[in-house]
Amino acid sequence: MDFYDLVRNRESVRDYDPDRPVDGVILNRILNAGRLAPSASNRQPWTFLLVSSKDKLEKVRACYNKPWFQQAPHILIIIGDKTKSWIRSYDGYNSIETDLTIAMDHIILAAEYENIGTCWIEAYDPKILSDAISLKENEVIFSITPLGYQNKGYKKLCNKQRKPLEEIVKII
Repeated sequence: MDFYDLVRNRESVRDYDPDRPVDGVILNRILNAGRLAPSASNRQPWTFLLVSSKDKLEKVRACYNKPWFQQAPHILIIIGDKTKSWIRSYDGYNSIETDLTIAMDHIILAAEYENIGTCWIEAYDPKILSDAISLKENEVIFSITPLGYQNKGYKKLCNKQRKPLEEIVKII
């Protein structure tokens, strides 16, 4: 698939078949795309926590109470370690969010390439999720996404509404 078609066709999926887990080989290819993402000073301050066991899924799903989220066979949690990320000396800016954003984007695009649905989620309950995964003090949850195949009959909306390029690009 052409890269620009991939970007154009990718959309958030809110439909998952709970009885169709993704093969480990495919999951590894998707996660490897995140591993290959660039990070400030190549610090790679991330952990990709893939939740697939029934017991852990039940605990993690409690952080976001949408019916479609409850059906996903896998949930990926992107975790950053603030003690490992690069910090700009001039003003103390910590690159953790930028680094984790790039990794998550690589993962989501790789999943699209593999025909695996994702939905970047930030509206989860951080306390419930932190408790469910026993988050360490120096770690921060950046975002989560379900990973999975859609139910039979699912159709993409193909309804991206974006501002025109001329409205968002300024050349100086």
